[in-house]
Amino acid sequence: MLMQCMSLVTDSPVHSSSSDDFAAFLDAELDYTSDTSPHEDDDEADYDSNVEKRIKRCKVVLEKVEDFQGSTSLGAPEKCLEVSVEKDMCAHPGDIGGMCIRCGKKMDDGSGVPLGYIHKDLRLTEDEIARLRNKDFKNLLCHKKLYLVLDLDHTLLNSTRFLDVTPEEEYLKSQRDSLQGSLFRLDFIHMLTKLRPFVRTFLKEASNLFEMYIYTMGEQSYAMEMAKLLDPEKLYFDSRVIAKENCTRMHQKGLDVVLGAESAVLILDDTEQVWVKDKENLILMERYHFFASSSRQFGFNCKSLSELKSDESEADGALNTVLKVLKRVHSMFFDPELGDNLENRDVRQVLKTVRKEVLDGCKVVFSRVFPTKFQAENHPLWKMAEQLGALCTTELDPSVTHVVSTDTGTEKSRWAVQEKKFLVHPRWIEASNYLWQRQPEENFPVKHMKN
Repeated sequence: MLMQCMSLVTDSPVHSSSSDDFAAFLDAELDYTSDTSPHEDDDEADYDSNVEKRIKRCKVVLEKVEDFQGSTSLGAPEKCLEVSVEKDMCAHPGDIGGMCIRCGKKMDDGSGVPLGYIHKDLRLTEDEIARLRNKDFKNLLCHKKLYLVLDLDHTLLNSTRFLDVTPEEEYLKSQRDSLQGSLFRLDFIHMLTKLRPFVRTFLKEASNLFEMYIYTMGEQSYAMEMAKLLDPEKLYFDSRVIAKENCTRMHQKGLDVVLGAESAVLILDDTEQVWVKDKENLILMERYHFFASSSRQFGFNCKSLSELKSDESEADGALNTVLKVLKRVHSMFFDPELGDNLENRDVRQVLKTVRKEVLDGCKVVFSRVFPTKFQAENHPLWKMAEQLGALCTTELDPSVTHVVSTDTGTEKSRWAVQEKKFLVHPRWIEASNYLWQRQPEENFPVKHMKN
């Protein structure tokens, strides 16, 4: 990419004396259509001209803008007048460092969506982002790919500071080889990072189906270091690494800074609350707690995986499980039997369909699970069961298949035992939700509550 940038700088008309040449150069470099491939229509555009490479040209253009600002050789007055008219007519699709990326005019309002992960000074208007998304969406569909946004901490990996390492974890500082290259000691940031089991296989296989982003609430410097561990050869993410500095809302993530059509984006994250506006795109991940500090942070008082010198299973772990879900959603989205109009399909609807298969056919009654006087239909567990395809009710009848309770002594629990219905702990629903498969009821027994 560096050589490409150098070539563009060398060949640039910016070094000529005519400002209309410069305007033409900007127009050519930032023309996101496939004018350079006249023999291909929009739906068959070469994949190498995807939106990221097009946006990367903005970095090169910034150099041209700066060169242009310092130039005193603007050509004839007539040509300057022509450029002035062109600037007045420019829609100003975005700016870098306060300069319009198309006409080079100084922008003072600071409007637009900041895309600092692409370039720290880049802003694009919502209309331009919509146009880019639409263009890249068509391109991606031609290659049967969707978008996948991945959280870092507790989803793909787990990190801890040196000062938070417990005495039982001290062995990790000198026995990294025993963890088969998945544990990293990062002295320059005083941290240990453990990659989640199966993550490398996950990324390799998912990259065949998705264009992937990293999106974390951590700082950009941390995000970039984690990206290097996960993707040292830059095969999967390249510059698509979004951190909290790039968020447009405090303590919230959003697809507004992702250059992908929302109808084609899936999100993997362990925290639902940060995706308030994009919950329908979210696949909630079971948290990965390897280090003791991580377990304590979320209120677990038992020994951590690291203290037990154990780890999550690769074969039955969260990433292997969710990869199967991703493959199924991808397959359903591109099902040829649904016709040729891929642009009208919505991955969010596909995700809902797959989720509803998990507890399809189950009719559930809750007993002493919700607080007194709490409206049952509004409880997260009730909503979760419905999203998984279960029918929830407050009344007992012969069609009920499951009673969910924390106490065998309730009237409804006793009825379940008497009528030979399933009596399960609420964790049965949560486990089915995380694993995207109805779990064996016998693994979630309800214990008798002592008076």
